[in-house]
Amino acid sequence: MKGRIRMILDETITLNSGVAIPKFALGTWLVDDNKVTEAVRNAIKIGYRHIDTAQAYGNERGVGEGVRTADIDRDQIFVTSKIAAEHKDYDVTKKSIDETLRKMGLNYIDMMIIHSPQPWKEVNQSDNRYLEGNLAAWRAMEDAVSEGKIRTIGVSNFNESDLENIIKNSETVPAVDQVLAHIGHTPFNLLSFARNYNIAIEAYSPVAHGAALDNPVITKMAQKYNVSVPQLCIRYDWQLGMIVLPKTANPQHMKENAEIDFEISEEDMDELRRVKPLDYGDADVFPVYGGKM
Repeated sequence: MKGRIRMILDETITLNSGVAIPKFALGTWLVDDNKVTEAVRNAIKIGYRHIDTAQAYGNERGVGEGVRTADIDRDQIFVTSKIAAEHKDYDVTKKSIDETLRKMGLNYIDMMIIHSPQPWKEVNQSDNRYLEGNLAAWRAMEDAVSEGKIRTIGVSNFNESDLENIIKNSETVPAVDQVLAHIGHTPFNLLSFARNYNIAIEAYSPVAHGAALDNPVITKMAQKYNVSVPQLCIRYDWQLGMIVLPKTANPQHMKENAEIDFEISEEDMDELRRVKPLDYGDADVFPVYGGKM
C-alpha cells in the first residue's frame, strides 16, 4: 500500500516555466492556523510533496512552520500560496509577497497565484474583470520571480478572457490556472484553451464540497471500482490531466485520497463527464469568501 501511494505522490509534471510540480497536493483551505502545522507534517510524512495555501486562508504561518519542521529538506517540498483576491495593485501585491515569506519563514515560495480575477465580494456579481489590476499584480509577481522570491507564477479562477489578458499583455504565460473542477462541473472549454498554451489546470474541491457523496451515479460507479467516492472523484480529475488538491487535516484521509492507482475505463469516464451539475447545499457560494458560484 505504501508503494502505491508513493507512486501517485511522486508523480510530477513540468510546467511551461520549466519548473517541475508534484501532481498531487494537500489543500489547506479551512484548516486553522493552529492545526495546519501538524497536518502539513503528517502529509509530508505520508509522502506528500506539494502543499497549497493562500493569503486568504489565514494559515500561511502554520503551513510554513510545518514545512520548516518537517523531516525532509525544503527543496523537496513544493509550496504554493495565493495573492489575496483584493490585491489589484503593483505595490500592494509586492508587499504582500514579502509578508507571505515573512509569515511562512521561508526564503522562497515555489509558486504564487492570483487567487481570483475579481475581489471576492464581486465574484460573479460584476462585469468588471479587473484587467489592468490583474496585470499590475502579475508584474509584481514577475518581478518577484526575477528577485528569486518565487520560482513560478500562476492564476486561479481565471476564465479564458482573463487568461488572454495576461498572455497578450505580459512576458509570462501563467504556469497554472487553479479552478473548481469535479464530476458534474468540469471546465472542458478551459481545459482545451489551457492546453493550447501549455497551462496546467489544478483542480480544487475535487469532491464537490462533499456533494459528490450523495450523487447516485457517482456512488454506484465508486462501488463498481471498489473505491470510495472521494477516490473516484480524485481519479477522474487525475485522468483528465489535472493537478489535484484534495483538502483534509485527517492523516487517514490523506492516505486514502492518494490511493488512486486504478484506471477508470473510457466508457465510464464518458458517463462521469455527463453527470449533471451537483447541488452544493450550504456550500453554494464561491469557495472562499462570498460571491456566487
